[in-house]
Amino acid sequence: MRFNSSNNIALARRTAVGATDFLRRHDKMAALMPAVERMARLQKDCAECLPAMFKYCEILAFEDGQLTLSLPTTALAAKLKQQLPKLQETLARRGWQVANVRLKVQMTKPAQIKEKMRALELPGAAVEAFDQLSATLEPSPQNTALIDAVKAMVARRRAGGG
Repeated sequence: MRFNSSNNIALARRTAVGATDFLRRHDKMAALMPAVERMARLQKDCAECLPAMFKYCEILAFEDGQLTLSLPTTALAAKLKQQLPKLQETLARRGWQVANVRLKVQMTKPAQIKEKMRALELPGAAVEAFDQLSATLEPSPQNTALIDAVKAMVARRRAGGG
């Protein structure tokens, strides 16, 4: 099955709906929903105002008129600082009372997706062939490392350790 961006968007929506349903069903979590929804609306409004910059920014807090934003680099913080009057003006037109904006540079580690390496499956005949190869190679200084490596691989395969 091939995944394209529309499949990814659909999956993200289903995940978001599932998370929202989970939060609404639990009393303690349900109390957080209005704050979460408010922050999501604010994030959306900020992103609509400055789309190129806000794809890297996150809202950390919005309390008592102070908006605290997280940015990944000082360069982006410097660029955003120049756009703060525009951001505050746009947010004010949308009903957000932002008196002050605080920027925090927080280096984030990029998501690392590592695929598990597939183990090479060797039939018994291949393991035997490697065993014979290690026995027939000329035991010279140039071949010592190769012979040792082949013998170790044969031993691992026979022990079932991949």
